[in-house]
This record gives sequence, structure tokens and C-alpha cells, in this order.
Amino acid sequence: MLIVMTSEPEQQIGAGVPDAFQRLWTPHRMAYIQGENKPTGPGAGDGCPFCSLPSQHDEDALIVRRGEHVYAVLNLYPYNSGHLMVVPYRHVADYTELDQAETVELAALTQQAMTALRAASGAQGFNIGMNQGDVAGAGIAAHLHQHVVPRWGGDMNFMPVVGHTKVLPQLLADTRKMLADAWTG
Repeated sequence: MLIVMTSEPEQQIGAGVPDAFQRLWTPHRMAYIQGENKPTGPGAGDGCPFCSLPSQHDEDALIVRRGEHVYAVLNLYPYNSGHLMVVPYRHVADYTELDQAETVELAALTQQAMTALRAASGAQGFNIGMNQGDVAGAGIAAHLHQHVVPRWGGDMNFMPVVGHTKVLPQLLADTRKMLADAWTG
């Protein structure tokens, strides 16, 4: 992240009227906006990142915990620090396609994720859920994944509201290690 701060508004050609707001540049978000790591189709062999992540080392893939049927991985484009996803190894799109063992372990790893996030970061609440299908906002609709987003009192500041930018105070590799160390179960 590059932070550019000036004491006086700087006039720039084509930048509009100086407004005394300082700029927080987040060029890393452009990868998400442009669809980097998006599958080319609905099949497991169509570049699905959730299918390829388990073949990598945990640190490289940002995997926090592996189970028998599902795994927990940090979101590469998080809404909050510690935002992770619980993902089945099997490439299925819909919650109703999970078998009983996958459903049980998805629930268990979600509970464990909450425990780890509370221990590691003092999370006070959570947003937990799945977006099923493109029309529901799923970024990768072809492979089911459940979001676990930690929340803290006062964590909503002006940046997301006014600046449409989320400020994350920790590198993903550091967050992954902190959560992996705090994980029990």
C-alpha cells in the first residue's frame, strides 16, 4: 500500500478540484477489480483457486487450518483483518450439494475459526455467511465457500463509508500465522 500525504491540496491536471482530502492509494485492489484469480468457467479444472490452493504450502496459500473435508483460508481480498473462508475440498457450487460429513466439518471449522479469531485478535462479533450464485454476489460462485469476518466495536470508520477503501493494519502472511498459532481443535 502506498500512502501519499501532503499538507496542502495539490493541483493536478485532470484530478479535479483540490478538496483538502488526503489520498490513500490501494493499487493492490486493482487485481480484484480486474478479476485476477477468477476461474475461467464453472468446472474444477477451469482455474478455480479453491481447488488449487490445497496443493500449495499453507503459508503460500494462506491456509490457516486443514480438515479432512474442508479447509480454512484467509480471503485474499478481505473485508476486515482476519477475514477467512471455510471451503470444501470438493468442487461444489451449492450448499445442498455438500454431503453430511462436509456439512458437519464446515460447521466445526467455522466454530473453530471464531474461537481462533477471538483468541488471536479479540474479535467481538462476526459476519458469517455464503453468497450462493452470481446474482447473490458470490465472487467465485462455482465453488462454495463460507465467509467468517471478524468485527470489533467501532471498526466501521470513514474509510469504507466515504473513501470506499478498507484499511487493513496487518499483512496477510502475519494474520495467517497469528490465526494458525491460535487455532485449537
